[in-house]
Amino acid sequence: MNTADNPQNSPAGEMPHGRPLQTDFNAEFGNDLDYPRLGNVTFRRGTLTDNQNALFEEHWPRLGKMLADERIDLDEWFGRSGAKTIVEIGSGTGTSTAAMAPKEQDTNIIAVELYKPGLAKLLGSVVRNDIDNIRMIRGDGIEVMVRMFAPESLDGIRVFFPDPWPKARHHKRRIIQSGTLNLFASRLKKGGVLHVATDHAGYAEWITELVDVEPSLEFKGWPWPECPQLTDRQLITKFEGKGLEKDHVITEYLWEKK
Repeated sequence: MNTADNPQNSPAGEMPHGRPLQTDFNAEFGNDLDYPRLGNVTFRRGTLTDNQNALFEEHWPRLGKMLADERIDLDEWFGRSGAKTIVEIGSGTGTSTAAMAPKEQDTNIIAVELYKPGLAKLLGSVVRNDIDNIRMIRGDGIEVMVRMFAPESLDGIRVFFPDPWPKARHHKRRIIQSGTLNLFASRLKKGGVLHVATDHAGYAEWITELVDVEPSLEFKGWPWPECPQLTDRQLITKFEGKGLEKDHVITEYLWEKK
């Protein structure tokens, strides 16, 4: 794995200087599976309001982490032991994250997102509504999964409305790939759940072709009434809302770790 400046020494919620952490996944895992091609990753800075900046300075040290080479001590971070843990990759502005978490009080929820203004909105919701079971990580979701979570440490992984990269030449950037599904499976406990949703028809076709590619994941389809985790996203996400306005069909997928 490549290294970079220690991100924990950066200002609250800011990416460190230098090249972002990037793993050669095939070399790391000794396989020839497909992983997202990131290319030259850049971090959109965006603009935070003065109030959002103040919230970051005050609450990020407790509620947030930056992508780093460290295994997270979940019990210490959440201040409780034995709770289930679900990671949401690409949480955006956190609309569904903040809506679902109060209905999952017995579960630790970790939102992973690159875009700081999106995290700022979620952080604001967490603070205003006193939601105590959400934590946040800023960084690329696949790198976070590789570097910060131990094998068989998670009860669930959620990927809601990932970037569809619609142009054919960009399909290799899509997060759902054979290698990614293998990585997700490796981080899930037995009986753990992977939940993916998309409103892009082309991406749905792509995912459908991959539902059985990972042997340690059993595809359960949608809906799955006996699913041991909350699957109702309660409030639609910003991107889902845009999709519905355009009459896009939402397709959801559920897998269980064997």
